[in-house]
Amino acid sequence: MKQVLLLLRDNIKQIPFPNCWDIPGGGLEDGESPQQTIIREMREEIELVLHAPKLFNTYIKHDRIEYTFWQMADLDLSRTPLHEGQMLKWFSKEEIENLSERKIAFDFKHVLLEFFLKKKVNGT
Repeated sequence: MKQVLLLLRDNIKQIPFPNCWDIPGGGLEDGESPQQTIIREMREEIELVLHAPKLFNTYIKHDRIEYTFWQMADLDLSRTPLHEGQMLKWFSKEEIENLSERKIAFDFKHVLLEFFLKKKVNGT
């Protein structure tokens, strides 16, 4: 079954989108490329070593540029360490479609559905 990995953000009122599902990642550090950023963030957040993440899309927002990457992975979440957030979960296309927009951080629902559409990741 083809799915996407999401992280449940901490339930802390001071952070953006507390207790919402989010695409793992983070912000660029000085001198870092977007690809170097996702490699570092995945290693820091869940100790996953990415070898060649592929750029899926770039989104220009009014206050930032978002780079989305993807890489196939076979992770046993019961053995995956989690250093940020509450939990990890694999989501199918149908599960994403049924999630309320308010339960997905940063308006990422459209990004996830676009990924399923373009990559033909259809949950079967």
